[in-house]
Amino acid sequence: MMILALETTAKAASCAVLQEGMPLATAWQATGLTHSRTLMPMVEDMLKNSELTLSDMDAIAVAAGPGSFTGLRIGIAAVKGLAWAADKPCIGVSTLEAMAWPLAHMTGTIVCAMDARRQQIYNAIFEAGEGTLKRLCPDRAISLAEAAEELHHIHGPITVVGDGWKLCTDFLTEQGIACQAAPAHLRLQSAVGVAMAAERLGQEGQVSAQDLAPVYLRLSQAERERLARLNQG
Repeated sequence: MMILALETTAKAASCAVLQEGMPLATAWQATGLTHSRTLMPMVEDMLKNSELTLSDMDAIAVAAGPGSFTGLRIGIAAVKGLAWAADKPCIGVSTLEAMAWPLAHMTGTIVCAMDARRQQIYNAIFEAGEGTLKRLCPDRAISLAEAAEELHHIHGPITVVGDGWKLCTDFLTEQGIACQAAPAHLRLQSAVGVAMAAERLGQEGQVSAQDLAPVYLRLSQAERERLARLNQG
C-alpha cells in the first residue's frame, strides 16, 4: 500500500510517501511560514523529485485533529482537493496517535502533548513496545494537572512527544514524575507518523473526500466568545 500523507496541525508542516511501512520520500519544515504558502509546493516538489504521481497512491492521509484550527482546515482542504483530482480515498487519522507511531520501537509509556493554550494540552497516552502501540485513553483536551494525576500511577519510562513537550515535561518534573522528551528528530508532528497510522487503519479507515472532516475536540475561540455573549444576553 502506497500512502501520501500530510501534517499541518501545528507549527511544522510536512508531507511523506510511505510504501509498506518504508518512507520513500518526505519533506518537512518548521520555519514559521504559513502552511497555506508552503504545503502544496512541498508536496509537488517531493512527488516530482521522487518521480511519483498521485495516480501511484492507494490513498491520501491527513492528521485530522486535534490541532490548530487553521492548520487543520488547510490540511483537510488540501487532501480533499488532491483526492478529488486523483479519485483517491482519504484516511483521516488522530494527530496524537500519528505522533506516537514513530516511537513505537521504544518500550514504555508515550505521552502525546499538544499545547491547547489555557493551561491545557491535547493529550493521548500509549504503551509502546516491540513496534506496536496500545492506546490507554481516548484523545482529549485536559489540564496539565489532570495529566499529571494519571501519570503518577504509571510505572516505567515515560516519553513525551509533540509540540507541547516542554510545557508538559516541565510540569510533570515539577510534580515529581520522571519523564523525558522524545529525541529531537522525532519530537514534533510529522507526516511519516500520519502515514504509519493510516497504514494500520488500511481500507477500514478509508472515506471519500466528501466525508473527510476535522476533529477539533473543543470549540474555537470565536465560537466560545459567541456562546459567552449569548449566555450574557
